[in-house]
Amino acid sequence: MIGLMLERVVAACDGASKGNPGPAGWAWVVADAEETPTRWEAGPLGRATNNIAELTALERLLTAVDPDVPLEVRMDSQYAMKAVTTWLPGWKRNGWRTAAGKPVANQELVVRIDKLLEGRSVDFRYVPAHQVDGDRLNDFADRAASQAATVQEPAGSELGSPEPPPAPAGGTASAKPRKTARRATSSRTSSRTIKAKFSGRCACGRPYAAGEPIAKNDQGWGHPECRTTAPAGA
Repeated sequence: MIGLMLERVVAACDGASKGNPGPAGWAWVVADAEETPTRWEAGPLGRATNNIAELTALERLLTAVDPDVPLEVRMDSQYAMKAVTTWLPGWKRNGWRTAAGKPVANQELVVRIDKLLEGRSVDFRYVPAHQVDGDRLNDFADRAASQAATVQEPAGSELGSPEPPPAPAGGTASAKPRKTARRATSSRTSSRTIKAKFSGRCACGRPYAAGEPIAKNDQGWGHPECRTTAPAGA
């Protein structure tokens, strides 16, 4: 178990599904006082949905951290966060049915997480995914989950694994198509544009707002007109 002192632990967890459903993986990471990743773990799920991967990542994190230690959990999945913070009480009152009377999706995972949350101090913090200068712990967990989904092998600090690499450019489909289709294209010459889910900052230094058209370039996502501008020396 992580943590023997009663100081708050800052962590992040994330899930990925290549195809949703498709090859999936989960990951969590714990940081030190300077928010530098210190311990992490990732694992494969075979074929699963993104929501299952997100919930599994949270379950594995809660299992790995001492329940007596206050915990801050950073997540980029609004579904997983709302499932355990907003919707859960109503689901339990309704006999594990939604307001529409339908069975709660992924009930077994939600029930296990509910038990892991009993009697412990957990502060959930939503962080937007794939932002320029975004949350470094979320980025770490995202990369680890994506790698686990791709290679379908466990990894982590206790296994001596190196830091997870960035998601491969091009190739496989987005790990999280519902939250962002941004990894689906990677070439700066691509003609594809999408509407930004969240505000961010282009590599040119200018910001863009949620709902504005954005396109992929070699430095990330930004203004469509910036994708055709090759960096110096390219």
